[in-house]
Amino acid sequence: MALIDRLLAPDSTFQKNFFFLAKRFVAGESIESAISAVRRLNDDGITATLDFLGEDVTEREAAITTRDAYIEMLDAIRISGAKTNVSVKLTAMGLLVSEDFALENLTAILDQAQRNADPFVRIDMEGSPVTDATLRVFERAFATHKNVGIVLQAYLKRTAADVERAIELGARVRLCKGAYNEPPEIAYKEMPEIRTNYLRLARELLTRGNYPALATHDRELVDALREMVKTEAVPRDRFEFQMLYGCRPQLQRELVAEGYRMRVYVPFGTHWAGYFYRRVMERRENAFFALSSMFSK
Repeated sequence: MALIDRLLAPDSTFQKNFFFLAKRFVAGESIESAISAVRRLNDDGITATLDFLGEDVTEREAAITTRDAYIEMLDAIRISGAKTNVSVKLTAMGLLVSEDFALENLTAILDQAQRNADPFVRIDMEGSPVTDATLRVFERAFATHKNVGIVLQAYLKRTAADVERAIELGARVRLCKGAYNEPPEIAYKEMPEIRTNYLRLARELLTRGNYPALATHDRELVDALREMVKTEAVPRDRFEFQMLYGCRPQLQRELVAEGYRMRVYVPFGTHWAGYFYRRVMERRENAFFALSSMFSK
């Protein structure tokens, strides 16, 4: 893993010279390139969430720099008129420094976002070592700012209780499968179990939650969710599907054509290598597209 860590470091040769491999999944390194990508999605009837890449910050100055980048991003979104909101990782906001510090930086972003047409800010969920801290900071922020929501991961065995708590609060939840390698003591490891739990949680959110976001590229889950929405008579303006930039674009547009709301997470920034690595490792199809990019440069 040490070799992989060196390869994916922001100052590595790979990072500096091989962005063309990641361009399917990452909308450039600048806010201008990200907004251009959002505009293209908007033209297809798709809204977006901009994600400034970076995580696991351990120095206060780096967290403040990231916070300020988000404030500049929100200004650029407002000026452009692009239909997008933003997401943040609390470890990029200084969670590993202290929860109070992360909350302070998050609050500055939430205040700035309220000037935008879409003021919503989503807190991304990270690995299990910071799940409790992430949820504590989220609840503290939600107590004063209702324009913040949370991501919950269906493969964690604790998530049913977390979904229930979010419903009780009236908070908006993005439900995803989960992307970190967690131990079997706390996470479902087999895909049938993960899918079953995802659908169980999705039903609770669709019938009792506040505008849930159903995030998946899994066609089996998408088909089951379509049927669930029909069976439960859930209006299509009560929820949205979400997918990642570059992942199953045809399915994204298929859902829009059927009248569903679709939002795409659009990552950008110079810390793209680690994100790209995770996307390629997720699915063989993604690895194929990366290799295709290499030979079509």
